[in-house]
Amino acid sequence: MDEFDRRAFAALFRAVVEMCFGQPLRNLLSESESRHLSNEIEERTGLVVGWRSIKNYAAFLVNPTPDKQENPSVATLDTLARYIFRAPVTTEAERKKNEEHFPYWFRYREQLNQPNRTEQIDPIPNRNRLSGWLVIPLILGVIGLLWFVHEPEPEQVIDDFRKTDESTLAQKGWFIHSRNATYWNRRGEKPGYLTLFTLKGDNWHKTGEAPQIQNLLLRKIQDDCFRTEVHFKDFVPNANWQQAGLVLLEDTSFAGKSIRISLSYNDFFGGYIKPGEILIQAVASYGKGYTNLEEIAHQPLFTLGNSSDRRLAVNNLKNFAFRMEKQGRKFRFLYSASPVDDFSFKEVTTYEFGITPKYVGIFALKGFVDSTIVMPVSVRFFRLDVERCK
Repeated sequence: MDEFDRRAFAALFRAVVEMCFGQPLRNLLSESESRHLSNEIEERTGLVVGWRSIKNYAAFLVNPTPDKQENPSVATLDTLARYIFRAPVTTEAERKKNEEHFPYWFRYREQLNQPNRTEQIDPIPNRNRLSGWLVIPLILGVIGLLWFVHEPEPEQVIDDFRKTDESTLAQKGWFIHSRNATYWNRRGEKPGYLTLFTLKGDNWHKTGEAPQIQNLLLRKIQDDCFRTEVHFKDFVPNANWQQAGLVLLEDTSFAGKSIRISLSYNDFFGGYIKPGEILIQAVASYGKGYTNLEEIAHQPLFTLGNSSDRRLAVNNLKNFAFRMEKQGRKFRFLYSASPVDDFSFKEVTTYEFGITPKYVGIFALKGFVDSTIVMPVSVRFFRLDVERCK
């Protein structure tokens, strides 16, 4: 790799990091961050750049040393460039067959290699030029046209909840709904996480109960196509209705439509005797006047028949995440569960639902049940990516 290619690689990798995390590369990437970026690249491109390589690239750029060089392959450089250019998802086999010349890397490299244009002296005499009063409106018109057709970069929100004080959350666009001060004041009791609690309530319009989710953390969304995800740490529900997850709402009064996905516990089987289970549940509500929810997904993850089953569940729920993807009426729900950080997502289901959500929220609840104990839920990461509607 020559000097120009090294500079092009450095610029490309820094652009990839900033595109993923929303901020420039200033420090070393942790293992967690490297794994996250590796998963993000694979999700967007279909191709793999290992997390250890990503961690090494970041270290090389942040703390360069003459005796240690990084020389990524052209295939890796092309994968990084595909991520930047939002290229269509592919596979290694398809790329080898159709794009063996690695066009995205050379396209990126070529753009960096273009010299700045210098002003050219107009050899035409002044009498043949357009008058100034014609040139100025023409220039303004071109600028206006470019402004009109320019499509801004989609919004991206990332929060690792390292800081959970009120002012920081507000600056990042969060607000709390149905505040329970006793438990909300405990949100920072686990350093590096946002702690919510499975308090009494639900957005379900149950007869005799007002819909309410206490300490519901919300932020506004204004786009019809996006994907959003939340990551939990060591959340293992163990009593009926205990659950935590993501919810999309048309309004904050729960009068409109809503859709949510959660990790929950169930041991009620209509009279049948079965062990309790931890499951993924997704439900949609048409809002006020509709007392029956529509269950979109009911996917058991772990059956808790004995202590061995419970140890298995606890181990695999050390790191748990949900992702919702929305394209118009079409929804896709995914989850990740693993003892290791940033494991790959798996699809739960797809669904079509006519909703125009104005808010996305992170919630924890236990339904309208007094007897179920309140348990903490550690939230470690949130992400919202606005996408172009297809």
